[in-house]
Formats: sequence, C-alpha cells, structure tokens
Amino acid sequence: MVEVKPHEKFEGIYWIIDAEKILATKNLTPGIQVYGEKLFRVGGAEYRAWIPYRSKLAAAILKGIKEIFIRPGSRVLYLGTATGTTSSHVSDIIGESGILYGVEFASRVMIQFKQNVADRRSNVIPIFADARKPSTYAGIVGEVDVIYCDVAQPEQAKLFSDNARLMLKSGGHGLIAVKARSIDSVEEPETVYRREIDVLEKNGLKPLEIIDLEPYERDHVMVVVEYR
Repeated sequence: MVEVKPHEKFEGIYWIIDAEKILATKNLTPGIQVYGEKLFRVGGAEYRAWIPYRSKLAAAILKGIKEIFIRPGSRVLYLGTATGTTSSHVSDIIGESGILYGVEFASRVMIQFKQNVADRRSNVIPIFADARKPSTYAGIVGEVDVIYCDVAQPEQAKLFSDNARLMLKSGGHGLIAVKARSIDSVEEPETVYRREIDVLEKNGLKPLEIIDLEPYERDHVMVVVEYR
C-alpha cells in the first residue's frame, strides 16, 4: 500500500513510501505530468515523483541540504527554467498563494516551458529574456523572497548578483547550481567554486551552505546564500 508522509524539514515536500522511499510534491495540476515522472494518488490528492537525476534541487534535498527557503506562498525568481522540470516542482511547493517568475533565453526551450508548465499553472509567469540583463524584466518581477539560478554561463555568480541587487529582498535567499565545467573546462572544480563564491561575497551575498551534488550530478554544487 502506498503511503505519503510530509518531509521532515521542508513544507510542501513529501515522501512517497512505495517499494522505496520517493521524494515528491503535491501536483498542482492533477493528471498532468511534466517530464514523464510517476504520479501517485493517495488520500484524494495526487503527488509527483521528484527525480534527483533530473533536478538539481531534488538532488540537493536528498544530499541533506539544511534549508531551501522555498515554501508555500514564496515569491521566486527562477533563472534558467529550461523546459520546466525543477520549476514545476517549485510551483507545486509554493502553491496558489506563491508566484514563480521563470526566465529563459532559448526560444525553443521557452516554448516548451510555456506549454508544459506556465500555460497550465496560474502561479507561473514565463519571461522570455536574457538573465544577464535583469533590468529588462525587473519591472515585471518586483521584489522576491528567493532567487533560484541554474544557467550554464561562465559568469554565473555575477549574473546572480546582478539579479539579486535589483530584485532580491534584504534578508532574502538564493540557491545557485554551479556547474564547474560550464564556467571553466580546464580549471579544477574546487578552484572554480571558490572563485564564484568570492564574487558572490563581494556583492553582499553570504554563503550559508555548499552541497556537492554527486552522485546525481558530476562537478556540480548547490550554493545557498543570504542577501545582506
């Protein structure tokens, strides 16, 4: 018999107890999958399996991240939504009282994100824009509680800092998925991570935690920061 239990630390996240223990979120759009994930009907509600090999945030949670700062009612700026795998789960977590602004620059990917996620969820607003130019959409977004950043850019820390300066509230938080090989294909990953963290610190962002995402993602860390 399938059981569901709330996650011990994070509101809006669940464990599905089936043949194994599966991370999940409650589906805001019952009956609809986003990326082929398994759906579970339990007690009149539907839950979506959250696959860590497809989502860096799920990987960070399974690796024991202490806090994600994304909860029901949160205002989230999501940089680099791609087709919407992780952002759809964030949408589930924040619920109808929250809002997610999803920024994506690749036109074909944005079309998929809009069709798969934004058009079906009232708490998601798609923004077709370059995350390196936050002034072009800051007027749409306003102030947010959390910025989630997953973009394959050489200057990801600077990009995040520029967005935080315009839109992240004082005392707000950020989660940055840093892929060493996207930033520098030659330098050792640890050197790349340190350099990116230095940039964040110089821009008023205090690192709270760094989570290695192995074995779900190679040469990736999730950096959690607070905006001072």
